[in-house]
Amino acid sequence: QVQLVESGGGVVQAGGSLRLSCAASGLAFSNYNMGWFRQAPGKEREFVGSISWSGRPYYPDSVKGRFTISRDNLKNTVYLQMNSLKPEDTAVYYCAGHAPRGSSSAATYKYWGQGTQVTVAV
Repeated sequence: QVQLVESGGGVVQAGGSLRLSCAASGLAFSNYNMGWFRQAPGKEREFVGSISWSGRPYYPDSVKGRFTISRDNLKNTVYLQMNSLKPEDTAVYYCAGHAPRGSSSAATYKYWGQGTQVTVAV
């Protein structure tokens, strides 16, 4: 059974930083492209970035230069480092796995975590 478990969310002041982690189990992690999405209340799920099995990252313009995705295949973990956080970054952040390289479409991801709340206070 595949499990993706996010951690690291919380409340941070605007301009601050957070690092989210996603621990994977039940899959050959090093073979899979992984992604991060977020969803704010009343909004659709939004692509935050992805990283290929080989470590190549992809970002949308909305977070480019502020967010960094990395992975540790020995620890079966993918990370999302978020800097210069803004109130509009407030959302539930989801880890996802098993999709075409660089995919920004939530529909293409097979596995999902339960999400972790990130709140950016003014």
